[in-house]
Amino acid sequence: MSTELEKIDILRKRAGLSYREAKQALDEAGGDVIEALIRLEEGKKEETVHALETWGEKLLTRIKEILHKGKVTRIKIKKDGKTVAEIPATAGALGVLGVLASTELAILAGISSVAALFNRYTLEIERPGGQVEEHALNLQDKDGGSGS
Repeated sequence: MSTELEKIDILRKRAGLSYREAKQALDEAGGDVIEALIRLEEGKKEETVHALETWGEKLLTRIKEILHKGKVTRIKIKKDGKTVAEIPATAGALGVLGVLASTELAILAGISSVAALFNRYTLEIERPGGQVEEHALNLQDKDGGSGS
């Protein structure tokens, strides 16, 4: 049978918690290490879903702002300079969000460092006449775009 300190050490090692966090998780799970791990895992999933929802709302707002600045012929979503999605402007802002939700974003849902990964995405806007603008999808900074 494990002592409370051994249980706390297990939680610290497996979940990367401080002593205080591990003790609190263990107490909330009635001293059951496995229950504490399950609860911590569920909490991380909820945090990730919330982060994705928040990011999606900010992305949609950002896209709408960009589209309102003038006509757009094509929208590309790039990750590390490679195109992961290309949407004709007729699809509009909702189309962009839909493409993200159905592809890359769905894959990212299981990753806890979602915000760091989104910083690697850019939104490329092609306007009539061939003018191209790139906008960073680091949504912490509303003015993260750079026109080219």
